[in-house]
Amino acid sequence: MIPIVDTCIMYLGERPVHHVYNGMAATELRGAVWQKSRHSNSQGSCVEFAKLPGGHVAVRNSRHPDGPALVYTPAEIEALLLGVKDGEFDHLIAG
Repeated sequence: MIPIVDTCIMYLGERPVHHVYNGMAATELRGAVWQKSRHSNSQGSCVEFAKLPGGHVAVRNSRHPDGPALVYTPAEIEALLLGVKDGEFDHLIAG
């Protein structure tokens, strides 16, 4: 079973989204404003983020904008960003 992140009705644009969950199609998040890093390259190696109503954050691969979106709580995003700033993930890109 796919976990439901928020069971309340969220409105993205004019369309209600009844269940927001990990792995849902990013296209179902109509009205979401996606943002990518200015450090992204022109080959499409980008991860995009969108803040959702209620504070959750959706993440998708820019090469597959119609693909799945992962949905995280504000606390999960905060932990990720703090870890990135502290260099905890630098080994993933070290040559």
